[in-house]
Amino acid sequence: MNDVHPRRRWLSRLGASLLSVAVLSPTVQAQPAAAAAPCDKPVYLTFDTGHMGVAPLIADTLRRFDAKATFFLAQEPTKDGGQTLDDKWAPWWKALAEQGHDFGSHTWYHDAWVADLPDGRFRFRRAAGEQPPQIVEMSAADYCEELKQPARRFADMTGRPMSMIFRAPAGRTSPALLAAARACGFRHVGWAQPAGFLGDELPSDRFPNQALLEQALRRIKPGDILMAHLGIWSRQDPWAPAVLQPLLQGLKDRGMCFAPLREHPDYAQWMRKPAESLAMMRPRKLN
Repeated sequence: MNDVHPRRRWLSRLGASLLSVAVLSPTVQAQPAAAAAPCDKPVYLTFDTGHMGVAPLIADTLRRFDAKATFFLAQEPTKDGGQTLDDKWAPWWKALAEQGHDFGSHTWYHDAWVADLPDGRFRFRRAAGEQPPQIVEMSAADYCEELKQPARRFADMTGRPMSMIFRAPAGRTSPALLAAARACGFRHVGWAQPAGFLGDELPSDRFPNQALLEQALRRIKPGDILMAHLGIWSRQDPWAPAVLQPLLQGLKDRGMCFAPLREHPDYAQWMRKPAESLAMMRPRKLN
């Protein structure tokens, strides 16, 4: 019994000594994080809105790969019976903005260009999700409002301005439509042809996920803009995350990295321009 306390004192001194060595030893001391390697073989991931059923999975996959992307926003129906830009999804969009992604307009009603009209107006096919399509006609001023409305809603949800870029639904445009959009401050963003079309909106019985993955890995090259959606109603075998995760891993294994459009040489200067103020984004007064 007489040696219990001395032994405890010895163990205490030994523990303190080992702790001191562990803290001071350069082999175990915490090292500062290495600087991220420059992105010299970038590809540019972009996502258009969709039914949002896979949106959280897509965001988680991007986060795991430290991949920055660009999202194009429209007010589309969601699988939960809401809409992509409603109050339920507002915190999700705000979190994406805080993670450093880029954002652009996809028109408010997901209006796909059909034709230029002789009087200077445009004809569109309005359809989103499983809604029955409608044919609508708009002036250039009306179309400008269609582009600005997602930007206003994005600012309401996130407290941040949206970049003055847009993607026309289905990628359908005309020179006159692009000129109308440019006149109100928006520049169009397409995708690399054919590699950038990732195929998530194709029927899965004819274009299975494995075939889409192999095709993408075969075609994509540095500098390409890639396009997919936050859920496609008609595809029975969801593209994400089944294809997205192995696609990002495969591209990474080939030395590629993932950058937002603000780093793309064709858009960097445009996206550095200050976005229109919220006052300029206010809806125009109708006569």
